[in-house]
Amino acid sequence: MCGISAYIGYREAYPIVINGLKRLEYRGYDSAGVMIYDGEQMQLSKTKGKVSDLELITDSDEKRKVGNIGIGHTRWATHGVPNDINSHPHTSNSGNLVIVHNGIIENYDTIKTELISRGYTFKSDTDTEVLINLIEEVKETEGCKLGQAVQLALTNVVGAYAIAVFDKNRPNEIIVARLGSPIAIGVGKDEKEFFVASDASPFVEYTKNAIYLDDEEMAIIKLGKGVKVHKIIDDSKVDPTVQKLQMSLDQIEKGGYDHFMLKEIHEQPKAITDTFRGRMLPQENLIKMSSVEDHLDKFLNANRIIIVACGTSWHAGLVGEYLFEEMARIPVEVEYASEFRYRNPIITNKDVVIAISQSGETADTLAAIKLAKSKGAFVFGICNVVGSSIARETHSGAYTHAGPEIGVASTKAFTTQITVLILMALKLGRANKSLADHTFENYIHKMQLIPRQVEKLLDIDEHVKNIASVYKDAPNCLYLGRGFNFPVALEGALKLKEISYIHAEGYPAAEMKHGPIALIDENMPIFVIATNKGHYEKVVSNIQEIKSRAGKIIAIVTEGDTQVKAIADHIIEIPDTEEALTPLLTTIPLQLLSYHIAVLLGKNVDQPRNLAKSVTVE
Repeated sequence: MCGISAYIGYREAYPIVINGLKRLEYRGYDSAGVMIYDGEQMQLSKTKGKVSDLELITDSDEKRKVGNIGIGHTRWATHGVPNDINSHPHTSNSGNLVIVHNGIIENYDTIKTELISRGYTFKSDTDTEVLINLIEEVKETEGCKLGQAVQLALTNVVGAYAIAVFDKNRPNEIIVARLGSPIAIGVGKDEKEFFVASDASPFVEYTKNAIYLDDEEMAIIKLGKGVKVHKIIDDSKVDPTVQKLQMSLDQIEKGGYDHFMLKEIHEQPKAITDTFRGRMLPQENLIKMSSVEDHLDKFLNANRIIIVACGTSWHAGLVGEYLFEEMARIPVEVEYASEFRYRNPIITNKDVVIAISQSGETADTLAAIKLAKSKGAFVFGICNVVGSSIARETHSGAYTHAGPEIGVASTKAFTTQITVLILMALKLGRANKSLADHTFENYIHKMQLIPRQVEKLLDIDEHVKNIASVYKDAPNCLYLGRGFNFPVALEGALKLKEISYIHAEGYPAAEMKHGPIALIDENMPIFVIATNKGHYEKVVSNIQEIKSRAGKIIAIVTEGDTQVKAIADHIIEIPDTEEALTPLLTTIPLQLLSYHIAVLLGKNVDQPRNLAKSVTVE
């Protein structure tokens, strides 16, 4: 949600900042803006709409682009509707200070009322304009420098933020601060230039050195003097860790695909392989995960595992519930992180909490982690972004190694999260002897085949596209699955909703008779996952019930299936594997279906309306 891109150095700032905003578009936004300082004046340009709309404004006046300091922003509206005035950056009443801000200031209204009583006026409806004027008020009344003013102001706000602040009277520095929303600082060669962004993608081609601020930290970035990091609460000095970026430029470009989402769907064979490489050792019949092994007693002696997540990660967690209970015989509960933290849950030091998030910055999941830790639970994180907040906040964890995921609708993050959960379940099942040796070895053998089987599924893309063309105009869709594939039905429905804006719902197939069957008629497409393992005969019965009511059946079946093929309107075949591994395969055609339906409808697949990739506010 929202994106920050800033630069201070010797290069022209505008192209760096504007290209950085383009790379942050995946985060979701509805307006964009940029400030360029030319040595004398701050040139401010902002608009409702896309970065391309912003470029039309700046292209109309080249003077708006000239300068070596720049701060840009993409805004996802929270306080105030999307319009030009509410867009960032925002300036103070004097016009000397400028700010960009990700997050929410919860007590902004109280602060605004006080500032108005002191003579301040406001042009926008945003909490951000309130914050920059609070900083100015502190600066003037305390007679302090910008860095101290920012620090003192932030001790008076409640909420979440990542901010970058500039004072035209101190043109050699930018102040950056963070609480609950990620911010990265790129350190250029010989500290002659610095970059600030919501993640490292805007500056990956300029430097491989990055500092990630922790919560309640601020940094004074000063040309020639480097980066000084302090704690906001007490001004104590922090020695920042400079990390080497592993990200490459080609990872964040489309690489010849029409959309990032399609590229990321096709990257799944490699992503799954990268996730189990070094952890699954077939020749030794071994799962090697030091993050689990080092805390094995916590898992084996746990009363239960609680999985907390949001969105697609929650669906992966539901698959995890089936995996842990099937393979390791450990009780599991799966919770929406947003509900978990507010319902006064019963948590003890005998619980293991697994937090799942693609970005590692999901606000509700982070809050759930902090609650679980405060109750004494052992917390294990699964995320995709090295150095993210969840990676730092948890006691232990595992990265998914999916590589950057730019498309807002998650694809490879889902399958790699499931891959990690499979490895963990196998590890624990072997350790507590719930899995027989031959069963464990069979799972490892079948897991090795998954990447190639995914590749085979990607080869049927044209067949899936043809099915998509038949149902692209359907106003509603149902998705049904049982057992391990019930969560896949939920995920399939979510994908369709996210990028095509078609109403879709996922259900356990047996629940159809408890309400959803009333919706079925000749105009209703029903996507049914009917693999030949587990509850196959039950699902066939459900399909027959649909068929008798003239519903349109699109079935995902195991290769060679004849029974469902005889009654379904369309079938998509997947390779045979163990039931517990089928979600890694059944999800692929559902991703492709959603993608092709959205493209055929002319939707913005990579940046669907109202959505953000990283939900960093509650």
